[in-house]
Amino acid sequence: MTDYIVQKNGIRLLSAQDFLPELIFDCGQCFRFNPQDDGSWFGVAKGKALSVRTDGPDVVFECSESDFIETWVDYFDLERDYSQIRKLISLDDFTKKAAEYGRGIRILHQDGWEALCSFIISQCNNITRIKGIVERLCTLFGNEFDYFGKTCYTFPSAETIAGLTVSDLAPLRSGYRAEYIINAAKEVSMGHLNLISIKQMSTKDAIKALTSLKGVGTKVANCVLLFGCNKLDAFPVDVWMKRAIEQYYGGKSFDSSVFGENAGIAQQYIFHYIRHL
Repeated sequence: MTDYIVQKNGIRLLSAQDFLPELIFDCGQCFRFNPQDDGSWFGVAKGKALSVRTDGPDVVFECSESDFIETWVDYFDLERDYSQIRKLISLDDFTKKAAEYGRGIRILHQDGWEALCSFIISQCNNITRIKGIVERLCTLFGNEFDYFGKTCYTFPSAETIAGLTVSDLAPLRSGYRAEYIINAAKEVSMGHLNLISIKQMSTKDAIKALTSLKGVGTKVANCVLLFGCNKLDAFPVDVWMKRAIEQYYGGKSFDSSVFGENAGIAQQYIFHYIRHL
């Protein structure tokens, strides 16, 4: 992490490297941050709200210093050197171009339960609709709090959702996913699925544990591990990744282990690049 200074209403991260909010929040890894008219991005994560924007080479976070240190440094993975990782995963011309094109992406360290619930909602869905469902879920069942005069809502806990019925979730308009959401909440709240323990498992075993849940397949499990459990070797494969493998690797099954412990970061660069070709 580069140096920062405390200023009125926030923190200025000086000469920030590999940090572009429009790439971080628009590569399918989270659903609660949205662009604002002033060029900033606003959202809620881990019970905190944040407005973040670039200002020349710097990044400005509208938050207290304590929240920056205790929440946002970890959330944005600011201690990791992504410039070095881009070099490591540039194994061929395609991945080199993808890594350069995606310069500015960082993997967010999200809450495990929020990631699990959000990616269950994401199945066979588009970004706009996913965001709408997630926001309705938070507004209806999350806790209200204030951020510089703006009313915000936390992501509801697994315990809260576990006490609801499919009918209670009808206002979300999440369709068949409502049953999966409640089932996952019950498994987590009762301790049958321990998201802290999953972080300590091998990725293979963690995928097996997650796919034991109704409505959770391999792709969703990998997303949960990458974005909610800090397992950077997880490698989600969706229609865009399949397209990349088809076009650049002859349609053969792709062994993500070639990227080692940074496979998930490589995946995000490839995913972002192939979507914009």
